[in-house]
Amino acid sequence: MPAPDPTPAPLWGQLTDVPGVLVGQAERIGDGRLTGVTVVLPPPGTVGSVDVRGGGPGTHETDALDPTTLVPTVDAVTLCGGSAFGLVAAHGVQRWCADNGLGYAAGPPDDPRSVLVPIVPAAAIFDLGRGGTHGPASHPDPELGRLAVTDAAASAGRDVRRGSVGAGAGALMAFQTMKGGVGTASVTLPDGIVVGAVVVVNALGSPVDPVTGALLGTAFVPPGRPRPATPSARAGDPIPAAPGGSPAPANTTLAVVATNAALDPAQARRTATAAHDGIARALSPAHTLFDGDTVFALSTGAIAVERPTLVAVQAAAADAVLLAVLDAVLATSALVSDHPAGVSAAAYTAPA
Repeated sequence: MPAPDPTPAPLWGQLTDVPGVLVGQAERIGDGRLTGVTVVLPPPGTVGSVDVRGGGPGTHETDALDPTTLVPTVDAVTLCGGSAFGLVAAHGVQRWCADNGLGYAAGPPDDPRSVLVPIVPAAAIFDLGRGGTHGPASHPDPELGRLAVTDAAASAGRDVRRGSVGAGAGALMAFQTMKGGVGTASVTLPDGIVVGAVVVVNALGSPVDPVTGALLGTAFVPPGRPRPATPSARAGDPIPAAPGGSPAPANTTLAVVATNAALDPAQARRTATAAHDGIARALSPAHTLFDGDTVFALSTGAIAVERPTLVAVQAAAADAVLLAVLDAVLATSALVSDHPAGVSAAAYTAPA
């Protein structure tokens, strides 16, 4: 069962502000395990695409989301720990979708022999060994994926859990000096258009300005939205710095962006591309050789939009991802206790 959410309500909204989109999570913590799964469950018929910018991705079924391929829709998106081992969590999500009548009909629609094939793309972060062991029991598996999607199906009206939960249970960031985790946010545009995001931050880069100690993304928070505080010098928190030598290839930031604006697969792809700007504004460096940065974009198609509005949707996607990364930082107060450069997220929680 999911643990109670100890964090306050999301400061900038959440992915589930997009009507019909649900988020569920499950994790395994303790006994050498520190990993989990986050599942986004959109309404049937949701269009999807993806853009991979990191140099070390771990993904499943992302080729199926190319705008030139056969199936334009997505039944669920799986984000997981466990690196390439954890991608099997998507099999549990896929089986749940099939059991519940979701999927692409591989045959004539009126043929009772048609087989439903759920389209469940996935992406993983590297959290291997962070719970203490490297064995198979420390990786997400199909059972954990099924638990996460079952949680999503039952989550209507509930805040998205954030912090070190779900796929972010074992996440780190800032050169592995700070705990990473799950964050979420949304942006509302005129005419009822909503763009939301959920992220899993396990980045090589840091969210902290090395000169001032402020969160890098603070400067890009849209006008009128609350901004994280800048820690005072009296806070005594050291600022994360890149360690000497080569960085460990064990990082990634994942995001799912969703909107109720109607997008075709090519427009969804461009929206995923634009959303990567939010990662680059909030984390430095981003999209490195040692990160697997991946953004999925989903469109429920509820509101038709004209071409000028598409620009606003894509800009909002970048803002939503930026705010979701900031939310992940603020929701994750735990430190990497054995590292001298650990920084407390609590220093930023008083909005400025």
